[in-house]
Amino acid sequence: MSKKEVLTEEQLNHYYDGMKKNHLGPLWYDLGHMVTKEPVHDVEPYLWKWKTIRDYVMKAGEILEPGKDAERRVVYLQNPSLLKHGLVGYGTHTLYAGIQLLLPGEFAPSHHHSQGAIRFIIEGSGAYTAVNGEKVYMERGDMVLTPAWTWHEHKHEGTEPMIWLDGLDVGLVKTLAASFFEPYEDGFYPEKPKENYSTERWAKGVFVPKGKKEKPGYPSPIIGYKWDRAKYVLQQMSASPEENEDLFDGYAIEYINPSTGGSADERIGSMMQKLLPKQHTNAHRHVHSAIYHVLEGKGYTVINGQKFEWEKGDFFILPPWSWHEHVNEGTEDAYLFSFNDKPVMEMLGLEREEAHPEGHQKIERVFTSDATIELGK
Repeated sequence: MSKKEVLTEEQLNHYYDGMKKNHLGPLWYDLGHMVTKEPVHDVEPYLWKWKTIRDYVMKAGEILEPGKDAERRVVYLQNPSLLKHGLVGYGTHTLYAGIQLLLPGEFAPSHHHSQGAIRFIIEGSGAYTAVNGEKVYMERGDMVLTPAWTWHEHKHEGTEPMIWLDGLDVGLVKTLAASFFEPYEDGFYPEKPKENYSTERWAKGVFVPKGKKEKPGYPSPIIGYKWDRAKYVLQQMSASPEENEDLFDGYAIEYINPSTGGSADERIGSMMQKLLPKQHTNAHRHVHSAIYHVLEGKGYTVINGQKFEWEKGDFFILPPWSWHEHVNEGTEDAYLFSFNDKPVMEMLGLEREEAHPEGHQKIERVFTSDATIELGK
């Protein structure tokens, strides 16, 4: 074994300066920054009030026409902690959330892209999303899939404004330098099956004509996931708490692909959870991040010691590896819809979950938005 050379301070500085100028680096100094003991990120939790979001969305309806002034009329949720790093449109480091408005008689032309997307309906009825030519009519509480590379468009045949959440894996795809987008050359993809075909077929069972068995895989054979069915399942679960209560999420269901048993979208997970009045879940944390929407109820979520007070319509961010617990403060059931990047973490073997050692967190501060400017002021 050769004897280690002893360099003077001047010689060491010259060595490291030369390494830097040649775009090299010493791993022995930087390993702790590159391979961290726990997840390190710039995502901070945040909460948006529904009234503020809706005001800006409805104002957009007065000044923009989808398909003419814009590809889609959408107001996105910008996480301020990520905007500091130039990440425009990011909710978490992987996920995007936008609120889309379609007014009666309007349409949004067909396009497709490499990002996966879920649509969760917040207000209205009478509009449909067409995916590869199949129309799925949308009602409040429904979730509609538009998987990556599927042609999709929207049209409103009803009489009241239609508002829904667009959830996409924009950050993930952009980080991987795999973003593609293409409008359909004729504006609208040709209609194919009867409307709601896949939703009705899979709701009735898994029977198929002889010789027509579908191969399991993605995209999911079902496009629309109905709220009335999800609510029924949660009601049945909460009727038997000793069997179905989850310590961390109350009564929770995940939307799945019926042909595989995996997540409904290949890369985007989705979940609906029910909290009974005064129910307080235990705290835990996991690697995947999530964006939450309050479908019904009033309560709060504690994230890393900070209290986020929510009510019907609000949205909030759950960063990766963050302690969190939920509380229903109201006298009625609360329903929280969320979408996440859990399928990707599981595919890559990176998902991990941990229960809080004390069960609950101490509330150290309460979240208040610094965005106090109202529309028109």
